[in-house]
Amino acid sequence: MALKWYSLRALSGKEKKIRDAILHEAALANLQEIIVDVLVPSENVVEMRGGKKYVRNKVFFPGYIMIQMELTKVSRYLIENTPGVMSFVGPKGEPTPLKEDEIRRILGEVEERDGKEILGTPYAPGDPIKIIDGPFIDFSGFVKEIDETKQKVKVEVSIFGRPTPVELDYLQIEMEK
Repeated sequence: MALKWYSLRALSGKEKKIRDAILHEAALANLQEIIVDVLVPSENVVEMRGGKKYVRNKVFFPGYIMIQMELTKVSRYLIENTPGVMSFVGPKGEPTPLKEDEIRRILGEVEERDGKEILGTPYAPGDPIKIIDGPFIDFSGFVKEIDETKQKVKVEVSIFGRPTPVELDYLQIEMEK
């Protein structure tokens, strides 16, 4: 049995429904040992809107699904006839297996981000902000730098009439109205 990872083009925004449909159809056709895994790489992103924290699931590759399967006429027919699947990724729609290093990199990113909440940054350098938490609460300032990996911003606030840089978490500031 030659299990390989393939990539599918799918309707963007419907990746999870299509994944569920593929797994359901595979179970009905008793093909679980041929169609082993269907993956929609995604991460949880935390956003602040109106002072409230919202978590949404963001797909890494919109419009694409990874599938680990043995390519047979039956499995290919089942996949290609699942609603929402456009085609396999490959020359002229012919299924081309992903390279080992590609799939390791994708799976590594998914594992690394699994369970972590990533804050989406609604800020840009120069944005006017107000500090809503910490020792500088109620101070106003401007965003100077953004560090998305640490989820921090460098803000310049006026303390005793002097511009002072302060490093804060995303959740400690809000846009000045």
